[in-house]
Amino acid sequence: MAVPTRYRADLQEFCDGKLVVTIGLDKCLVLYPLAEFEQLQHKLDKLPILDPRVKLLKRLLVGHAADCELDGQGRFLIPEPLRNLVELGKRVALIGQGKVFEIWSEDLWNRSRDEWLDVKNLENLRELSPELGALTL
Repeated sequence: MAVPTRYRADLQEFCDGKLVVTIGLDKCLVLYPLAEFEQLQHKLDKLPILDPRVKLLKRLLVGHAADCELDGQGRFLIPEPLRNLVELGKRVALIGQGKVFEIWSEDLWNRSRDEWLDVKNLENLRELSPELGALTL
């Protein structure tokens, strides 16, 4: 898989092309710059280890994490077990999420996006936290 050209230089500068790919919580993968993943892991390590939600998050995010590195053409390999977990085929969607990317099966991304754009779901966004209410979209 290849990172779009416009992000390659930033990734080289920010993390020397070193990345971590792991399972996301929405039937997708998440691609982190190494430093961002290390920060996440550090935050998870500070959480109470006996909390079953913490255990679950660590098992999913840290337990499935795989190091990868950009090559000269901005490509990286996704390990087959991770590809199989989220049913990635030849057509994928790479979705920017700030400092990370989500990697989706293109079909699942399209279906999920259409569901999220449903009027009822958009209405529910208005009923969430004050922080979300303060966003100007």
